[in-house]
Parts: sequence; structure tokens; C-alpha cells
Amino acid sequence: MTDQEFIAAFVAGRLAPAGFDHRAHLRAAFLLLRSRPFLEACIAMRDGLQALAGKLGKPDLYHETVTVAFMALVAERSSGAGDWEGFIAAHPELCRRGLLDSYYSAALLASGAARKTFAMPDLVNAGGRHG
Repeated sequence: MTDQEFIAAFVAGRLAPAGFDHRAHLRAAFLLLRSRPFLEACIAMRDGLQALAGKLGKPDLYHETVTVAFMALVAERSSGAGDWEGFIAAHPELCRRGLLDSYYSAALLASGAARKTFAMPDLVNAGGRHG
């Protein structure tokens, strides 16, 4: 599926939830951020993810803090990026399980508040900077 077909299907709610893994989340984030200002991209991502969660019969699956945090990480790294494949090849750390662990405590991410409303990171790594 081309990038244009993928993002059109995501925004329209036509993607199958079963194939929407972490890499697909990142691809949607990258493509939305290329075509919209940050906040508009976050809203489109939220709407698309909530639609996918609804298709699964799990409307509470969506997590605001995780979504916005990853949108910010993708946005930070995507300046001057070419296409999706080049971007993800240049930033494989985005695929690393537990990437947000250096920004957020498990307790904060598990909270209902962080699921519903974006929470600022509560951890700082040894170098004094987040992540």
C-alpha cells in the first residue's frame, strides 16, 4: 500500500485493526506530521486510533499520553526526512519496545489520567535531559 493509500485509509477508518502494529502507528504519525501542523496531526491520529479501537470493541484502548509523546518524538526526528522507509531506517530507536520508559514511570503511564489526558514526562535520565 502506498503512503497516500495508507494514510487515506487510516484517516477514513478503513484500515484493519489486526495489522495495525507499532510500526504502522509510527508510519501514520510520520505521514500525518508531513501533511499537517503538529496539533492537527495529533487530532487526526487520535481520531484514527479511536476508530480502530472502536472496531476492536475496545474503546478504552486509546492512550492520549502515549500517542502525543510518540507524535512529538516522530516530529522531532522528521525534520528534513525523505520518505517513510528512509525515515524509519534512520530512526530505528522509535521501534524499540519501552522507548517511553526513559520519559515516563510505569505508574504514570498506567494511570487513568494519563490515558485520557496528555501528561508531561515525570522522569529525567542521568544526563539531565529527557530521553
